[in-house]
Amino acid sequence: MEAVAMEKSVSKSDATNNRMEFPMKSLKNFPIPAGQNYFNFVAVDTLGRRWGFKVSIRNVGRYKRPWMSGQWRRYAQEKGLKKGDRVKLIMQVEGNAVRSYRITAERNLTMRIWIPVEEFAR
Repeated sequence: MEAVAMEKSVSKSDATNNRMEFPMKSLKNFPIPAGQNYFNFVAVDTLGRRWGFKVSIRNVGRYKRPWMSGQWRRYAQEKGLKKGDRVKLIMQVEGNAVRSYRITAERNLTMRIWIPVEEFAR
């Protein structure tokens, strides 16, 4: 089964920092093991390149906004992400509950027409 695990409009700080703020509602698709505050995973982009990411939450305090780090900054730089671009993580769950992820980044060309950011690099 395939489903969108996370979808987010990139903010200015997401595009330039070492981490991207992660939507709380998407956290359920990234199973953080008991006793830990992070989940490591690999996502494959539209060009077949593998990227290592880490979804983390704070252990203390009432505000537990998650974030994604790992190779995020390098990914954002190589894709030329800007404020307003859209990032999606698509999750594939196999019969044995093994999860795999794909990552896409798109730019809104005009009137809700989203184009893969790789198209702008040509």
